[in-house]
Amino acid sequence: MSNKVALIGAGAMGGAIGTRLVETGNQLTVFDLDKDKLAALTAKGATAAVSAAAAAAVSDAVILSLNSPRIVHAAIFGPEGVAAGARSGTLIIDMSSIDPDATKGLAAEAAEKGLRWVDSPLSGGAPKALIGQLTLMAGGGEQDVLDAHQVLRHVASNYTHMGPVGAGQTTKLINQVLCALNFLAVAEATQLALDAGVDAAKIPQALKGGRADSAILQEYMPRYVTKDYRRTGRIDNMVKDLNGAQDLARRTNTAMPLTAVCAEIHRMLTASGLGGEDQAALMEFFKGPNKEIAG
Repeated sequence: MSNKVALIGAGAMGGAIGTRLVETGNQLTVFDLDKDKLAALTAKGATAAVSAAAAAAVSDAVILSLNSPRIVHAAIFGPEGVAAGARSGTLIIDMSSIDPDATKGLAAEAAEKGLRWVDSPLSGGAPKALIGQLTLMAGGGEQDVLDAHQVLRHVASNYTHMGPVGAGQTTKLINQVLCALNFLAVAEATQLALDAGVDAAKIPQALKGGRADSAILQEYMPRYVTKDYRRTGRIDNMVKDLNGAQDLARRTNTAMPLTAVCAEIHRMLTASGLGGEDQAALMEFFKGPNKEIAG
């Protein structure tokens, strides 16, 4: 696998992935409908393409960082899409977070055009991508996943082959359930600490190494305390992923009552206009005057 890589989608996540790929010596060609996002990456050394087809034509692997199956389909199979320019055998690495069944359909359609497919959604967000420490869960054939790793090793420190196409996306849904519940639990615990008069800023250190510890506790409780809502993700994107997890649960007849409550709280915040905010804005759900504590 050469270091000639195309990137389709240069938003917050794609931009971080692209930045890391350029910094680690890859020949990156990028396409995005947003010219400002293209300019941000070309300023760092990437080459802008006039279309997804043009980006794929000069690359051996194509990374997708997009928001929905519909957008992924358009980027691959639409006019001037990847399939119009890619050579037979080109490896498509979809780092979007989309439905596993949709992924299987996309991969089958790609195979008909001689394209290989690996679904490799991520955990860790833009900050981890910039330092090459993403966690990736991959679905696809063994050789395709190995080839994808030659590209993705630049952005990831943990890369696991979970099974055939779609297995990566299924694992990402499980990841999102765990994250969403943890975000909400830490926010709720933070509010209790604040209401009870405990110095919540000290809790991450106090609990470090114990069973209640987690990366989310360490990163987000301080942000919850200070109402630091700088965006590293979006509440409405979590709604999308929780919807996907609930759809999968219905198909597998899996009971997920905690996820249902968590999803409703995320939907409530989205309906109130906070969908574009970071998970740190979950604290807004608990907003209100402190209640008098019974002695």
